[in-house]
This record gives sequence, structure tokens and C-alpha cells, in this order.
Amino acid sequence: MDLIKLYGSMELAPLTGLADAIVDLVSTGSTLKANHLIEVERIMDISSHLVVNQTALKLKQAPIRKLIDAFALAVAQ
Repeated sequence: MDLIKLYGSMELAPLTGLADAIVDLVSTGSTLKANHLIEVERIMDISSHLVVNQTALKLKQAPIRKLIDAFALAVAQ
């Protein structure tokens, strides 16, 4: 078995014969379904974290707040 690190549209690898299977991070699975792929095994659940250094948080509070709000809005939808 060979492992190949791919970037971009992982879902194309099985469709083009480049891979028999892929490991991918998914949130809804809609891209998998659109490419007629199925989840065979769940490896683990993950979560994302925004990390900001303290100095940037103090000096660039407004743009960082905009970013946090944009993430919060995207998650809520």
C-alpha cells in the first residue's frame, strides 16, 4: 500500500483511478455525495480553534473581532 499526500479536490482521486480510497476532512459530506463516494469508516471527530496571540488581540482588536464574528456567522448557518 502506498500513501500519497494530495492537495485540492481529493474526491477526484478515486474517480480518476489515482486512488482506491481517500482520507478527507468533511463537515457535511455533501461533496462526497456529489462525487458518488461513501464514508467507509470514521477515523475521528475534529474541531477547529482560532488562536490569536495576546499582542495582536490588543493591537488589532477590530479586525480580529470581524474575523471572529464572520466565523460565528458561518457556523450558525
